[in-house]
Amino acid sequence: MIPRNRPVINERDIAKKAGTPINTWRRQVAPGLREHVPALFDSRIRIYDRAQVQAHLDGRPLPDLPDTPHPDDLLDDEEAAALLGVTPGTVRAYATQGYLPAGTTVYSLRLWSRRDIEVRRDAPTRQGQGGGRPRGKTGPTKVHPYEGDPRVRLAEQTLTAASPATPRTHLAATLAKQHGSSTRTWERLLAQAARHTPGQ
Repeated sequence: MIPRNRPVINERDIAKKAGTPINTWRRQVAPGLREHVPALFDSRIRIYDRAQVQAHLDGRPLPDLPDTPHPDDLLDDEEAAALLGVTPGTVRAYATQGYLPAGTTVYSLRLWSRRDIEVRRDAPTRQGQGGGRPRGKTGPTKVHPYEGDPRVRLAEQTLTAASPATPRTHLAATLAKQHGSSTRTWERLLAQAARHTPGQ
């Protein structure tokens, strides 16, 4: 998480500021930095709080990061997934399909504000914003169980791009691996998508 309004820096830019080639910096300086300054994300892309990095380089105690959640905090797909109760792949699929905002990119890492994730979490299942059963109405609110689910559109795109000879079970397994959920769930989504995809 990047706490709100906290400038960040990656290792390449730290090395650049020091005037040291990145490979040399990683051999000579990075081990000590990594031991004392925590990266903000559990990711192969190491991003640090800039004030903490500067304090470490100056030999000063590291300033504390805010420990109270704020709507403007920036979360990666794993942190967003934990709030939504889904997989990181589903978070990325939601953003691709418009079920979440596209997010912002910081040092090649895609991030979302805590506010956007909480709005998605608290919205009715069937719609991106608001919605649900109108007051006083009875009966089913969905035409099918996956109505409004952005994965249906992803399944439709997959069917359109795939060869007609490709078994749906193979497509479902690939989608499950890429975006989370079970193969069986993706088989159901593909079956629903096929109703709206010509030639399927």
